[in-house]
Amino acid sequence: MSETTSTNEENKLPLNGRRAIPPNYSNDEENEVPEMEAFGLIPRGFNPRDYLRVADIYMFKEPQEINKKEHHTDKYYNPKLIVRRGQAFQIQIDFNRPYQPQSDQFWLEFLMGRYPQQNKGTYIPVPVGGALKPGQWGAKIIHRENNSVRLSIMSSATCIIGKFRLYVAVLTPYGILRTRRNSATDTYILFNPWCQRKYPLNGLPFVLLGSSGFRWFEENVLDACLFLMDKAELELSGRGNPIKICRVASAVINSRDDDGVIAGSWNNSYDYGVAPSAWTGSVDILLEYYSSKQPVRYGQCWVFAGVFNTFLRCLGIPARLITNYSSAHDNNANLRMDFFLDDEGKVDTRLTKDSVWNYHCWNEAWMTRPDLPVGFGGWQVVDGTPQETSDGMYRCGPASVQAIKHGHVCFQFDAPFVYAEVNSDIFYTRMEKNGTQVVENIDTTRIGQLIVTKEVGGDGMMDITEEYKFREGSDEERLALETAVMYGVKKQSIQDTTYQPQTDVDMDFQAQKAVLGNDFKVTITFRNKSRNSYTATTYFSGNIVFYTGVPKSEFKKHSFSAKLEPSSCNSFDIVIKSSEYMRDLLEQASFHFFVTARINETGKILAVQKAVMLDIPTLRIKTKGELVAGKETSVIVEFTNPLKQTLENVTLRLEGPGMLRTIKKQFGRIPMNSTLTWEVKFTPMRAGLRKLIASLNSDALRHVYGELNVQIQKP
Repeated sequence: MSETTSTNEENKLPLNGRRAIPPNYSNDEENEVPEMEAFGLIPRGFNPRDYLRVADIYMFKEPQEINKKEHHTDKYYNPKLIVRRGQAFQIQIDFNRPYQPQSDQFWLEFLMGRYPQQNKGTYIPVPVGGALKPGQWGAKIIHRENNSVRLSIMSSATCIIGKFRLYVAVLTPYGILRTRRNSATDTYILFNPWCQRKYPLNGLPFVLLGSSGFRWFEENVLDACLFLMDKAELELSGRGNPIKICRVASAVINSRDDDGVIAGSWNNSYDYGVAPSAWTGSVDILLEYYSSKQPVRYGQCWVFAGVFNTFLRCLGIPARLITNYSSAHDNNANLRMDFFLDDEGKVDTRLTKDSVWNYHCWNEAWMTRPDLPVGFGGWQVVDGTPQETSDGMYRCGPASVQAIKHGHVCFQFDAPFVYAEVNSDIFYTRMEKNGTQVVENIDTTRIGQLIVTKEVGGDGMMDITEEYKFREGSDEERLALETAVMYGVKKQSIQDTTYQPQTDVDMDFQAQKAVLGNDFKVTITFRNKSRNSYTATTYFSGNIVFYTGVPKSEFKKHSFSAKLEPSSCNSFDIVIKSSEYMRDLLEQASFHFFVTARINETGKILAVQKAVMLDIPTLRIKTKGELVAGKETSVIVEFTNPLKQTLENVTLRLEGPGMLRTIKKQFGRIPMNSTLTWEVKFTPMRAGLRKLIASLNSDALRHVYGELNVQIQKP
């Protein structure tokens, strides 16, 4: 062998001086298992047929059979056995003759990956013995009849999760006889939320703004989720730990570091991909990635969170989707969002770099946290949206919700960043010509003002703000802040700035319910609590923004002088015309309004900002005919164009998780005031409560959704 060839071979070896075998990252790769493992020389005349042999293995893997029913896996569209760890399941082994306990000895072997090792949990020999011990591997015979034995098998409550290969091994005097490799006996073992704490897994994760069709039972989704852990190069031995799984998954859900699942786009341009608002569910995204191994275009926070929720629930980790309204993206975690004002009191867009997201979606996963002190288990924040790096990768969490609420941000992972998302203050600061910063106003209530999740058993939302933070201004809230500062959160002091708030005049801003394509009214209200007369020079700015709070364009400017009589309340209306905003409107129909007012007599400045989202028309969904499993029926989707323009490049998507795979249709254009009707025939295969979800996407209008709950009857 030449020196060059030798060097090339050495470079290919995945070994190093510290490892006896290569890393074991792939659940799909396999090793060869010998059917006959001899103890030494085999004498002439040895015939394996003379000994106990396995003729067949029956896995009880049909949805209506005992294993999937008792393990709550009967809704998975997967032909193989799926069970949950720490809970007994049954199989039946048919031998070539009756099993004789006095002379016959057999056991089971569960293997995962290419390099199975017992000390890594990837090779698990399971002896057949007496009573089963809860939460420990074991097997016992519960029924014998003719040549068959039925086994009850207990898996470890801490075993790694994934797809195992099953072999039955029989001891002979000259070696071990094993069954041949048979993929039909492959067994998926998942996390078990029923093991210690029950959790309602029957609901759809609720994403505000419509995208609620995320389901984890669909065909091939389980394999796609296991592939994500392979992609993230998580060692198989670490896959029994939900903390590790959440940590690596929050990175691989986005494509920033590792060509993960979803490529994000926040610039309102979605060439060569699907607009984030067009997705009706996460199944299509996961399956496309599993098939192509390339990032799927495109996603934004609710898409990342929806896919993450599917991943977690599919593997058996209880999860829910969270929406935080007015979410701070605090780059340096100092709990301060700076909005700079010029000399006239207008927002200086040149100096203002911080932004407040209209909303941000992340996930919570339920798990114990043995790495933290007692009391910080339970719900943990995990976030797959690429915002900031953590340990060198775009990921976030898991961070204990209890730790965030009480300010214990020293506990891993990324608690300071999440704490800032829900607790930052907004500083309105004026820069003097000499460089002095004068803080004109501080808003301590706007950030994290409403945090919600989907209610259990329904499609409404549940307010969980108090799970993240104490009531603003309470003793508990101040103590939590002091604790967070003590543990390293940089609460920027205003001692280097001048802050003398205007206390005797309040300013408020309210917006009338705004419907896309219509005019609406906003109202600015001043309350003069003093005995003095004031005049307020007021500046109003209306901006079209991305939902991340980043402005695209200013579409409305208005200034006026307000005379404020002593002890009085004065309101001023401003009309926002559709002709002013429709041309530049972005897909989520979102505005930021800034109002600043200079009190001329005192020189003090009042400031307020408010996000307003237009009501977008919905799709109407109805069914035609009986809804019976196994019988063809129809669903009709309707939409009336409410805009004063023709909609171009219209695409409709329709999905029914568990009964109808996503289909889409191009409609080209919809003239103003015209109604589009789309009828789709389909055959639901399973009875039960299901949901139909539709979305409409066009050049001028996105984020149009419709949903309909349907009850499929048994035939």
